[in-house]
Amino acid sequence: MWKTLRSLMRRPETEQSDDNIVCIYAVGDVHGRLDLLSETLSKIDADVEITHPRRWVEVFVGDYVDRGADSFGVIDALAERARAPHVVCLRGNHEQILLNFFADPSLLKSWRQFGALQTLQSYGLKPSANPDLDESFQLADQLLRAMPSSHLQFLQTLPTSFSFGNYFFAHAGIRPGVPLAQQQDQDLLWIREEFLLCDDDFGQVIVHGHTPARAPEVLHNRINLDTGAYATGRLTCARLQGRQIRFL
Repeated sequence: MWKTLRSLMRRPETEQSDDNIVCIYAVGDVHGRLDLLSETLSKIDADVEITHPRRWVEVFVGDYVDRGADSFGVIDALAERARAPHVVCLRGNHEQILLNFFADPSLLKSWRQFGALQTLQSYGLKPSANPDLDESFQLADQLLRAMPSSHLQFLQTLPTSFSFGNYFFAHAGIRPGVPLAQQQDQDLLWIREEFLLCDDDFGQVIVHGHTPARAPEVLHNRINLDTGAYATGRLTCARLQGRQIRFL
């Protein structure tokens, strides 16, 4: 996978026109909505069939789990999709919290506020409405045993950023004033106001999710793809080709 993506990224400056050849499909926060993800994947496949791009990349900006009813199904679908060399799945803060839960089950108290119970239920677990510490440890063990190895490997290997051409992809955004190559995972996964309120040119357009909006936001320095799919029923997919942007 990464060999193919690196070959796409390593273009001499004299071939910048390749940015107009490569089509990027970027998808916002899914949050357990397998139904919407399935529809979006079908739209991408149909668009590829119709437009015949010479090359294309699919980028999912993270937050696949929690809140919606089928985190298991979403992870299963994306883990399979990501076997293709042109598919990049980024880590969101919700995936990070899930992984942290295995190391520190006491985190369930805070994770529960982010939709953890729906994720646990999707893996066949039956948590109480407000698990205490003993139950949290039991649930962490149960989830680890219930989770297919392919799911765990998928979650553990998710990158926190991806760059191609004019675009830099990260779940939450970037820390203004810090070079893109030196961004910290904490910011890539969690940042909000400092990034959202910044009007600076970041050198590349930042494509992100994390902060729900009524509609996708397209600004000169960033594109927000999070349209609150789990609650609104709208999962956003942007088609990026050079500086052209179209929503499927």
